[in-house]
Amino acid sequence: MNNSKSKSPTINKIGTVKRKAVRMSEEALIKVELLSENPLPLVVKPTVEGLNLADWAINNREFIDSKLSQHGGILFRDFEVNGVTDFEHLIGSTSRDLIESVAEQNIHNEFAYAEQNIFFHNEYSDRQIFPLKIFFFCAKPAEGGGETPIANCHKIFQRLDPKIRERFLEKKWMLVRNYGSGFSSTWQKAFQTTDKAVVEKYCRNSNIEFEWKDNSRLKTCTVLPAILEHPKTAELLWFNQVAFFHISTLEPAIREALMALDEEFPNNTYYGDGSEIEASVLDEIRHCYHQETVSFTWHSKDVLMLDNLLTAHGRAPFVGKQEVFVGMSESFNNQNCCKGA
Repeated sequence: MNNSKSKSPTINKIGTVKRKAVRMSEEALIKVELLSENPLPLVVKPTVEGLNLADWAINNREFIDSKLSQHGGILFRDFEVNGVTDFEHLIGSTSRDLIESVAEQNIHNEFAYAEQNIFFHNEYSDRQIFPLKIFFFCAKPAEGGGETPIANCHKIFQRLDPKIRERFLEKKWMLVRNYGSGFSSTWQKAFQTTDKAVVEKYCRNSNIEFEWKDNSRLKTCTVLPAILEHPKTAELLWFNQVAFFHISTLEPAIREALMALDEEFPNNTYYGDGSEIEASVLDEIRHCYHQETVSFTWHSKDVLMLDNLLTAHGRAPFVGKQEVFVGMSESFNNQNCCKGA
């Protein structure tokens, strides 16, 4: 029989016992919640202080993409976001490509003054090629207002009268723009060139009809699908700027000023065959957007990531200085998911 006593572990010197580093799982680093009963947007928050959003996103792109398709938008709140540089890194870590440089929202919308509302739209849905993802970064909230309201485009499609849906499926929609007249931008500024040949090449490649009025004015006309099928979920989506660019959506004072001018409107929309869209149809379209509106107050360093196909956005009037930056990624051609003739 062995009578030797078992020895208890001893500590010879303070500090000789090393602590093992505890690595939290990716799931434990965040928590998810909703702002309300509406699933849009999903709110993602860190469970530890100082978690950098761009760094966290690098290892969690699959999770982010899955939740984005499911909810249509993700609001990242309380993460560490060190200015525009981190914002750009976030876009890079969650996307194939950055379509254009990050810009301040109120510069991106050059004619949207602080006291004016920007109606709902899907970014670049007035073009054949548009971004699949759009990001907003709040560097400085306004003193009041300035929300970025959002709305689910599949639910908007479902709310619309079936007769209206069928009409736009059949006819599509038309956007007519007049550059260099009234309140509109010049064609040189809009196309970022002074070379007419460059403009003409762009228009031909983008299926845009064009007409030169004189050296300072250009008229364009494009017909686009009003309803698209989501490439991942196969949901039918109300994806256009029919209401956004129609003159009846403008605030009364601006609309009256434009109508007083003896020239064509800067922008207006029609059915794809060129016929007028009835006032009752436009009223219903706007009503459906408002019925699906979700809004929240911006917090400093908030980042909102939207599926640009599934979710439309706008901007509320605001008071004081506001800094919200916008970035877009992942170019997509509407011919890959258009519905209708």
